[in-house]
Amino acid sequence: MSIWERIGDALSALVDGEPLSAVFEKLRTPPEQTVAFTIAVIALGAKMAKADGQVTRDEVAAFRRIFTIPEADEPHAARIFNMARRDVGGFDGYARQVARMFSDREEVRIDILEGLVAIAIADGEYHPKEDTFLREVCRIFDLTDDCFRRILARHLPDMEDPYEILGLPLSASDTDLKERYRMLVKRLHPDQMVARGVPEEARRMAEQRLATVNNAYETILQERKKAVPA
Repeated sequence: MSIWERIGDALSALVDGEPLSAVFEKLRTPPEQTVAFTIAVIALGAKMAKADGQVTRDEVAAFRRIFTIPEADEPHAARIFNMARRDVGGFDGYARQVARMFSDREEVRIDILEGLVAIAIADGEYHPKEDTFLREVCRIFDLTDDCFRRILARHLPDMEDPYEILGLPLSASDTDLKERYRMLVKRLHPDQMVARGVPEEARRMAEQRLATVNNAYETILQERKKAVPA
């Protein structure tokens, strides 16, 4: 059974009148947590896309860049999106449920926050209200400001500082640089993301993150090579 079929089953199990947030109470253990991950990103993304006043086609299309959704299963994603937009519960309630579900899995909380950032900038503008939304999700997820800045640096061109992306100071030694890079490659590898509960359908998000880290590392190596006297 595909993840989208499992999502369809989860939605079908909702009692009439139950909000989408009730789904999380039914999906506490693997492999159903991969379903919860996908629903969380889409539900929070729907509310976040609305944060600046309107949902654009670019923001909706961002889901396609994060998730591979077969055409036959698109109605499931659309239903989650539309239910989240009309649910009387606020985004902070969803975020708290996700934080509780993945309380012992910080990396998954980071994965979800990164997916939301990708959706926020999909229309080419990072709105102040989106920033406020994402910073609050970051706080609820118990993630650090440094973590949030690194995520933004991977997505916003004007923040694309290679040291910020790798989470290192300019003074980092070559040894520290290499160790940090190897650690990030291991953590961000698509297979590792799948292993910690991120669905394979989100592999493109993992590949993008890894490519950004690789580029930052190569940029620093080239800069340091040029700085060495001949």
